[in-house]
Amino acid sequence: MWNKQQTQTQPQAPAAPPPLAQASPAASAAASPASVIAFGAPAAPRPATPTSTRSSARLGSGLHIKGQLTGTEDLQIDGKVDGPISLNGHQLTVGPTAVLTSEIHAGEVIVYGKVIGNLYAKDRVDVKTDGSVVGDISTARISIEDGAHFKGRIEIDPAKSQSSKS
Repeated sequence: MWNKQQTQTQPQAPAAPPPLAQASPAASAAASPASVIAFGAPAAPRPATPTSTRSSARLGSGLHIKGQLTGTEDLQIDGKVDGPISLNGHQLTVGPTAVLTSEIHAGEVIVYGKVIGNLYAKDRVDVKTDGSVVGDISTARISIEDGAHFKGRIEIDPAKSQSSKS
């Protein structure tokens, strides 16, 4: 009985890849890694490590923070923050439910919610359709979509982006 199970498993495993290989080389290449990934599940996230090396964090809509917020990773805020935010050249995403009363220093700022305070971004500021910014913006590039609210001054200095990439 033990030998029957071994002989049944051995012919089935080698028999499956040859028909796929005969169908097309691309199909066999796709099938081989899939079988390896299915066997070793932790191997699947490893190819994605170059994109995941840039870590990100999120503050949910139920959070209200009063005080200074600093970090060395990308951040999405959906709650309320009262106080300065500094992300050392990383991306800040202000979610649609977020209300920030902050001076913001970041590499890139994307605003879907409401910001009251000055924005200083090395690379870019995007104010989306339902976004609102009341304060001054200093950045290398800016886009303000139709329907967005902005009240303040804009200082555009393309040299900021070039000096940060050098």
